Amino acid sequence: MARVSIFLLTVALIAGMVGCGEPVPSYDLTIASTTGGNVTIPGEGTFTYNAGTVVSLNATSDTGYQFDRWTGDVGTITNVYAASPNITINGNYTITANFVEYAPMVAAGEKHTVGLKSDGTVVATGYNEYGQCNVSGWTNITQVAAGWWHTVGLRANGTVIAVGLNTGGGPCDVGNWTSITQVGAGNAYTVGLKSDGTVVAVGANDVGQCNVTGWTGIVQVAGGGSHTVGLKSDGTVVATGGNWSGQCDVSNWTDIIQVAAGEGHTVGLKKDGTVVAVGVNSFGQCDVSNWTGIVQVAAGGYHSVGVKGDGTAVAVGLNSDWQCYVGGWTDIRQVAAGRWHTVGLRFDGTVDAIGWNRDGQCNVTGWDLD
Repeated sequence: MARVSIFLLTVALIAGMVGCGEPVPSYDLTIASTTGGNVTIPGEGTFTYNAGTVVSLNATSDTGYQFDRWTGDVGTITNVYAASPNITINGNYTITANFVEYAPMVAAGEKHTVGLKSDGTVVATGYNEYGQCNVSGWTNITQVAAGWWHTVGLRANGTVIAVGLNTGGGPCDVGNWTSITQVGAGNAYTVGLKSDGTVVAVGANDVGQCNVTGWTGIVQVAGGGSHTVGLKSDGTVVATGGNWSGQCDVSNWTDIIQVAAGEGHTVGLKKDGTVVAVGVNSFGQCDVSNWTGIVQVAAGGYHSVGVKGDGTAVAVGLNSDWQCYVGGWTDIRQVAAGRWHTVGLRFDGTVDAIGWNRDGQCNVTGWDLD
């Protein structure tokens, strides 16, 4: 009987040891959000999960805002730019859902004008032979760009959409782009800035305007007639493409905070509010050396436009269709320059346009982008 009891006790001890493996550690996930939205799944605050648990997240934006990205301990989030990704719990994490306001803006192509509304929808007017104005179904757009015959939209999730003429290398072939933070459109090509500071481009590349592989540290891009310009985080500028008029001669520029590219010239806004320009100057489009107090610039086919800090506008260059006649504009917060027309967005969300209007590209009366 004693032997039987010892045997049963031994079996019980072994069974207990097998069933009592290493305990699964647990970790805290702390979730917060910025102004403009909240995290609805699993909520906000601190939650405890076993290691290896896959947790679903959902960030919901308020009216007038859009989800931007997740920040913090995001190493195991499947996509930091997605509002509803998963996160795998392998440690104590703190994450934040970031939201930004929809910012209305205008863009101008060769013969069409595009407006981004504060609700993320888009309007367009003008020449539509190639469908470049077919933007009525676009939603959740955070930025727009207008090429000569195509229109590009950046979605809140970092993907890109485009409509219009798609020959000559496929400037509208942007459906596979991801993690994009800004887009630009040239004559027949599209350029995109990625979240890691690198750049992608598709479309016509006959003079190297899409040769942006290797660019790093970029914070803004601009597409011109046949050249592409990139602003680096240190305030210097790079450019590629056609340089027959010196429009790519920007290697000595410093302290730049914004760039714009026209048909054959490049404009740079310096942090002190002055402006520089290089390239073809047959109509005086580069005569910007006396500009001061500028907060934003645009480059058209053969003219340059600037917004001053007091909401007025200035312009130089070809004025054949009165595209430079902006001296009476007030309360302007952003301008765009097409090939032969100029568009201005006012602080109240209304829009003004002047210049060539044979295709209705200046028919913006009634637009309210706010």
